[in-house]
Amino acid sequence: MALWLEDTDVLELRPNFTEDELQLVIRATYKQVFGNAHLMESQRLTTAESLLRDGNITVKGFVRAIAQSDAYRSLFFETSSPYRFVELNFKHLLGRAPQDQEEIAEHVVLYNEQGYAAEINSYLDNGEYDANFGENLVPSVRGNKTQTGVKNVGFNRTFSLFRGDATSDTGESASLISDVAGNRGTKIVNPARGSGATSSTGKRFRITVAKVTYGPRVTQSNHTFEVGYAQLSKKIQNIQKTGGKILKIAEVATA
Repeated sequence: MALWLEDTDVLELRPNFTEDELQLVIRATYKQVFGNAHLMESQRLTTAESLLRDGNITVKGFVRAIAQSDAYRSLFFETSSPYRFVELNFKHLLGRAPQDQEEIAEHVVLYNEQGYAAEINSYLDNGEYDANFGENLVPSVRGNKTQTGVKNVGFNRTFSLFRGDATSDTGESASLISDVAGNRGTKIVNPARGSGATSSTGKRFRITVAKVTYGPRVTQSNHTFEVGYAQLSKKIQNIQKTGGKILKIAEVATA
């Protein structure tokens, strides 16, 4: 059966579930992973739903199928900035905001080097997912509670990403880029009115890179590059192609 765990907002799919209970889990999983984005009937993953119904995959397997689907890729990868894509993956798959710049940079580098599937799998296979959701819990917001091993700054950052059922996660600009890059706290503010939140496209960023030189002896030196928001992703890719190691990405302070 499908049960809400006592005193929590977490839904679990248990053995001997009914079709109604299965549909409850399926709807909750779509809602979590697609971030309230409207899903047309034609976009439903009917094959994955059948596999879940027949016990051939777990809820975790269903989450993986959704996050690797063309629909998820179209909504959150192809139309988003690199930072936005990463922070949404944290939100949708781990139920929390990224903790710091190091976490974001690690994932940006990962999908540039190993591809989309490796980036999605990294959230599901690193142990954190299993420790919090296991095989049959529907992922849910958890960064809004104090947790062992999780920085307190994540509390406000999670609230800034999870703004309620009326919000949608579609959109290009990252919500936390300035606070995370600058290692600053995040304020809880009212939702933006009118056309939307302030754009990050005018910001500039300084990338610190370690470069290894091979010659009579092996040496390592650090270099910095300053680029605009629109060039950030391409510059990261070029650095990786030439063998550089990204140490830090920080927003350049403006007067």
